[in-house]
Amino acid sequence: MGLFSTKYCDICGGKIGLLGNKKLEDGSMCKDCERKLSPWFIERRESTQSEIKLQLSYREANKERLSAFHPTRKLGMDKMLMIDEEAGRFTVATEGDLLEANPDILNLSDVTSCNLDIDEKRVELMKEDSEGREVSYIPSRYEYSYNFNMNIKVKNPYFDFMKFKLNNYSVDGQSRLEFEKYKDMGEEMCAALNK
Repeated sequence: MGLFSTKYCDICGGKIGLLGNKKLEDGSMCKDCERKLSPWFIERRESTQSEIKLQLSYREANKERLSAFHPTRKLGMDKMLMIDEEAGRFTVATEGDLLEANPDILNLSDVTSCNLDIDEKRVELMKEDSEGREVSYIPSRYEYSYNFNMNIKVKNPYFDFMKFKLNNYSVDGQSRLEFEKYKDMGEEMCAALNK
């Protein structure tokens, strides 16, 4: 088999393009098949062909669950936690064409834990001394920024962790209102999922 010989997807049988080979434990798959997998799934390289085929069946069945999904509550901004309170189900997705995106529909009872992780970044502020060198203030001064990450642990055969960022840009430490907005948003999501 030559370096540039044609490869075929072990899942759908289609040709794999030059840079489109996605390795599996016991074969290869194409980019099109990979796009159909859950966005929360991270163990493709350790998965067998039969495990991938099972997940693709699960993803097809998910489309049926999605068509019966009617969110009664939406929390968040870009990535949103959408909850169908009557059916006891939820998903995390960007608002738009949900049928095309096919986000995983999970039961609220699948949630094992939910927490908000506030990631703080600290940069020391410096000043110039009389000789033109950068030196620390005494006492040291810092500039802070924050990112707000939701961590949802779930029982699912294909993934057990859903992590997404609430904010699109780092929140300046001087902006108390922005900080509180995202903190409250994350806490509201956890309260809705930890019932």
